[in-house]
Amino acid sequence: MHNKYFDLIDQTYFFPQDGFDLEKDELIFNGIPVMNLIQKHGTPFKLTYLPKIGDQIKKAKNLFNKSIKSESYNGKYYYCYCTKCCHFSYVMEEVLQHDVQLETSSAFDIDLILSLYKNGKIGKDRIIVNNGFKTKQYLHNIANLINSGFKNVIPVLDNIYELDHYEKLVTKKCKVGVRVATEEEPRFEFYTSRLGIRSSEIIPFCREKFKKKSKFELYMLHFFVDTGIKDTTYYWGELKKAVKTYIELKKQFPSIKAINIGGGLPIRNSLGFEFDYKYMISQIVKIIKESCEEEEIDEPDIFTEFGKYTVGESGATIFSILEQKQQNDSEIWYMVDNSLMNTLPDSWGIAERFILLPINKWYNEYRRVNIGGLTCDNSDYYNSEEQNQQLFLPAYNRSDKQPLYLGFFHTGAYQDALSGYGGIKHCLIPSPKHILVDRDDYGNLIDWVYNEEQNAKDMLKILGYN
Repeated sequence: MHNKYFDLIDQTYFFPQDGFDLEKDELIFNGIPVMNLIQKHGTPFKLTYLPKIGDQIKKAKNLFNKSIKSESYNGKYYYCYCTKCCHFSYVMEEVLQHDVQLETSSAFDIDLILSLYKNGKIGKDRIIVNNGFKTKQYLHNIANLINSGFKNVIPVLDNIYELDHYEKLVTKKCKVGVRVATEEEPRFEFYTSRLGIRSSEIIPFCREKFKKKSKFELYMLHFFVDTGIKDTTYYWGELKKAVKTYIELKKQFPSIKAINIGGGLPIRNSLGFEFDYKYMISQIVKIIKESCEEEEIDEPDIFTEFGKYTVGESGATIFSILEQKQQNDSEIWYMVDNSLMNTLPDSWGIAERFILLPINKWYNEYRRVNIGGLTCDNSDYYNSEEQNQQLFLPAYNRSDKQPLYLGFFHTGAYQDALSGYGGIKHCLIPSPKHILVDRDDYGNLIDWVYNEEQNAKDMLKILGYN
């Protein structure tokens, strides 16, 4: 009878697969023997595998450039990294090794840009797309960036009043974009995105602001689909509407030369994940080209803003099982050594599912389980896979010398920012140790501690205790 955990995975998914393999009965993640890190650093810890970031960037750039070539598309492709997905310097430094542009979302993002420039990581010719609703400080910081000589700053207007502020603050010529408010999917509680200018106002607004000579040049149309790039009627419909708006603008404003298809590519959140990146990207390029050819206008340069896609698959969070609890005849709880809602806030806030796999004991029998975190909150749990499938993990005996370890994988985007990295957490559960893993010039794995686990002294200081 095939009732080992390995048999369950082997019969359900293609395994091994990209990023995941086994050595004896222990998990290998992107070539990293995770048990070696556990033995060296203990648990819990967060793991970031830096080379995966570059792999993701190269994959998307290659697919877009190949589609542009095969379709004889005349525009260029620009890959932008959304800093909001993960602001850490080690991520930015890795991203910038791969000739990408940057997209900002807030006032402090501009300070981050200036820090990168000061430290020689970027020059003043880097494209900086400024998105989001602009506070007074954000407006001033963008203007200071332009006035100080950054040549390719592109503020994207989020409302019809924003340009008036730049008129007063900006002293140099610059390109600007306009963001069109997209219609949301039917399941949303509202019909139209709160971000951007309503589609019926875009053309009249641009006529009023850009027909006369000005230091501002209309350069980009931006649209954003919150659910990302998916092969759905909804996505293709919003893309075609945005392209139609671009065409209408292009006929009146020759300066507009770029369309920003905001909304990211998905990442793998299950071993059964299926997404045809090549098909989706080729279709995007094809739709834009065919629409422009029909209207006899030049194809625009294509910008994308990929954040979660860039960093998501580089991350993992590793736990030990501290105890198992049989709470009734059918429910078994595995209690982990940190809080799930603190370390993986998306699993709690929006029911995000991650790839969950044991690190060891793959040849033990499997059982259905619930995973419980350390806080006293009833919501601090995880008990289903993607598509609401039941959660299965290896069974183990309390008398075993080696605990059961498990990992949540592809957790590299948003989780640190949403949980408040290094701050105060629910029930004063400390932020876990953070480990970075890279490869040296010879391809050998190297790891180091980026940040130790929080201690009581750190927390008490934040709370105002001596």
